[in-house]
Amino acid sequence: MTILEYDGTFEGLLTVVFEVYEHKLGLVKVCREGITQQVFFDDKRSIASNAAKANRVLKGLTQRLSAGGVQRLYAAHLSEILGEEDNLLGFIRYAFSSSEAVESDYGNKYVNRVSEVIKMVRREKHRMEAFVRFQKMADGIFYASVEPDFNVLPLILPHFKKRYADQRWIIYDLKRAYGIYYDLNEVEFVQLDFASGTQYNKTIISSYSEDEMLYQALWKDYFKHVNIPARKNTKLHLQHIPKRYWKHLTEKF
Repeated sequence: MTILEYDGTFEGLLTVVFEVYEHKLGLVKVCREGITQQVFFDDKRSIASNAAKANRVLKGLTQRLSAGGVQRLYAAHLSEILGEEDNLLGFIRYAFSSSEAVESDYGNKYVNRVSEVIKMVRREKHRMEAFVRFQKMADGIFYASVEPDFNVLPLILPHFKKRYADQRWIIYDLKRAYGIYYDLNEVEFVQLDFASGTQYNKTIISSYSEDEMLYQALWKDYFKHVNIPARKNTKLHLQHIPKRYWKHLTEKF
């Protein structure tokens, strides 16, 4: 078996696909850098991302999949589920080897698995779009921290750019140590030094605008008064808003 290590990016994965076909590799295992375990007699290779190679594979995929199909493949990759690269490679190989459209062939194990992963990623995307809570900073930027199960920031970017087009904001993924910043014109990916520190919460609170604490108090008071104790259904509430999200929800602080 040949183990192919890559940098974890979608471009890197497509480069791996190119290498598989160029060197006619049969039995392979694809892993992100830093998480592989060397097995005796295995051939391990490190594959560097290559834009030209990745684009050739992407061009081939656009000829065999719909535009939505390519986007869904990208979304499945953002799941970052350990070992999922092998299923993605299997899906891509199946797409290249078939003369028919494969996206709806759920009898194929790779197509079916990619479909399952996409559903999980989409559910997390919708939750993030609903659960993001901005806090106004002293410099006028609205800041929100999140820790999604999957790497969905690239997927929620269009929603927030459209919905909050008139204000500057940052949505930061603490788990993956990067965020998206909108400056009223463009969105860019950023990394913040303070977000990885042990004093993170204190740093955030000390950076609030003068009236942020008042807004938070009003928001909590609103939720308290619209709540109807007689209709409380804890089980249903946890289904819609799992506890792992609570620490980033103002009304749950």
